[in-house]
Amino acid sequence: MSFQVSELFSVAGKTAIVTGGSRGIGKMIAQGYVENGVKTYISARKAEACVATAEELSEKGECIAFPADLSTKEGRDNFVGKIKEREEKIDILVNNAGAAWGAPFEEYPDDGYDKVMNINVKAIFTLARDLMPLLLKDASQENPSRVINIGSIDGLRVSSTDNFAYGASKAAVHFLTKNLAVRFGPKGLTVNAIAPGPFESQMMDFMLQKFGEKIAKENPMGRIGNPYDMAGLAIYLASNATKYLTGQVIALDGGRNLGAARD
Repeated sequence: MSFQVSELFSVAGKTAIVTGGSRGIGKMIAQGYVENGVKTYISARKAEACVATAEELSEKGECIAFPADLSTKEGRDNFVGKIKEREEKIDILVNNAGAAWGAPFEEYPDDGYDKVMNINVKAIFTLARDLMPLLLKDASQENPSRVINIGSIDGLRVSSTDNFAYGASKAAVHFLTKNLAVRFGPKGLTVNAIAPGPFESQMMDFMLQKFGEKIAKENPMGRIGNPYDMAGLAIYLASNATKYLTGQVIALDGGRNLGAARD
């Protein structure tokens, strides 16, 4: 048995899918994989942005764009069909595509709640279900496949903003992660979740523009997350170093979910 860093943390030669991979957290993860030898498929609802990101990342590795609206059954079926045409096995599935909806409690719309739940929870479940044959093919305890779900610290603590469906959806993602980990661990699959705090993304853009300095100051680490932080954890969870780690929800937030920084 070797404990060389190059063997413990290498992800080279694997094949991954990163949903919502054209920007933000998804792009951070996809870039980390591509630059370290992972053949990476990315999806995004906006085809032009998806293709542009794949072309950009392909300058340093192999990145393929399969644009898809994963919030619909038709979109998921089409996406899964394209993957199955190209691949017999998938090593890593990163469920990152998501949505948020903010509105006062008394005015919170049914369609907004349904949209968030469908994208953030149902799409993760159905995509994992439909890709499971590819994830389990040749998977073993010695060489497990990986599912990495992107949750949120808003699924660990109550947010101060009116994002009722979002927090509930991310808490559901965290529990779904644990459920799938127990069910599929014996078959050679690890399932973990990353619960990010504030990172630069379109979802966080308004909050960072308006309250960015305050958000950074309140963080115990004194800053928001950056691409190195996100790519590092995603690579770790897909590497040999975490073959025995499953069912965990890892807060990647500089400690913010534990409380605000003190002077």
